[in-house]
Amino acid sequence: MKIRQSRRAADPNVAEVAALIGDPGRAAMLLALLDGRELVASELALRAGVTPQAATAHLKKLVAAGLLVGRAAGRHRFFRLGSPEVGHAIETLAAISRPAKIVALDQSTTLARLRVARSCYDHLAGRLGVAVTDHFLASGALVKRGHEFGLTPRGEGVFAELGVDVEAAREQRRSFARVCIDWTERRAHLAGSLGSGVLHAFLERKWVLRNSSDRALRITPEGHHALEHTFKVDFS
Repeated sequence: MKIRQSRRAADPNVAEVAALIGDPGRAAMLLALLDGRELVASELALRAGVTPQAATAHLKKLVAAGLLVGRAAGRHRFFRLGSPEVGHAIETLAAISRPAKIVALDQSTTLARLRVARSCYDHLAGRLGVAVTDHFLASGALVKRGHEFGLTPRGEGVFAELGVDVEAAREQRRSFARVCIDWTERRAHLAGSLGSGVLHAFLERKWVLRNSSDRALRITPEGHHALEHTFKVDFS
């Protein structure tokens, strides 16, 4: 029987990227970098639970595919996600993936912290990200338009007062105010360059603090006060 040859596909090679992400070790590395920061190869090996040699092989493949970018600094090599689009893709996959099976107390504690507040590449996520976005929508600073948020004239002043450079955010070569579906809340939060500006403002005002072990954010006493009085939400 003659087998029909398939036509040459003009679509992007999704299978290649999916195969790279599909390896548990490489997936763990990508998730470890989802807060937008850089990590050294040894730290990524530790988080992925693989040997340094295996980590080196994984990292070479991820860099070659453009999913990661590496840079040398002395004897160390640092890695970060290749672009905001990579972060968006990983977060989207997390939103449609089955939750991890919780078998240890440290898993449960980490998940609880990530649900409250975390960074999703370079913007706020978790209950905090959703609550802040809800406030922007309820106050008329943003309007939802499909897969994007629209910034209203009122919103121009709201974000400027928060310390966000709206014009600089517009000039970036990326999505300005993208809708991102939160993987723990299953609801929308603000992403894109405008969302990045909000996270930067929160960090600058020390309303939230990063930690060295994961991408969970700690809401400070000043942050709790701002959330209650500025954003009308109570996380205490």
